[in-house]
Amino acid sequence: MKKGAVITADIANYTRLSPTEQKKLIKIILAEAKPNKLEFYRGDSFQVYLKRSRESLKLVARLRTAAKKINQESMMPLADVRASIGIGNVNGPIRTLKTATGGAFVLSGRGFDTLAGSSQKLIIQSDLEEINPTLRLIANFIDYLMDRLTSKQAEVVFELLNGQSQIEVAKILHRSQATISQHLQSAGWREIEKLLEEFDMLTSRL
Repeated sequence: MKKGAVITADIANYTRLSPTEQKKLIKIILAEAKPNKLEFYRGDSFQVYLKRSRESLKLVARLRTAAKKINQESMMPLADVRASIGIGNVNGPIRTLKTATGGAFVLSGRGFDTLAGSSQKLIIQSDLEEINPTLRLIANFIDYLMDRLTSKQAEVVFELLNGQSQIEVAKILHRSQATISQHLQSAGWREIEKLLEEFDMLTSRL
């Protein structure tokens, strides 16, 4: 039986975005999820299946920063992505995610249900109970950091999560390298990097 990761998510504050911003964000999410299988349902909710579990948290981080950077002019709460990552067995072949089964889908769906009515926006669970305490710590800490990002910080972190260097980000965003460095320091980029590395090591064999 194969293993994988399933992300069940929705876009927080989606209806506060303009139709143009909604389309732009959906387009970014579809692009970021490739080549993994992604399906939208109920407009602003979606699931992603990843064969490589270790890539799931970085994808969630990219999606969250993509949402938070989408409307830098608004005084309303920023858009965000609430996500539940389930890591475990996956029953194949997978034709559609809505009919797919396996432990990863069950854990992801149940985890997402617990986010309803909560300020928490990220939960990670595995079918390996011995790693779940560490996964909870990683999820709580990275959620804390992501939740506090400004739109400009999110814009910078998004580019770094996609492999750009600080020099390249400065050129892309037409800002000084000193400004980029300041945004990253305020965003807790070093801590985000360490959490992603810890998650990668923890799930590298799953």
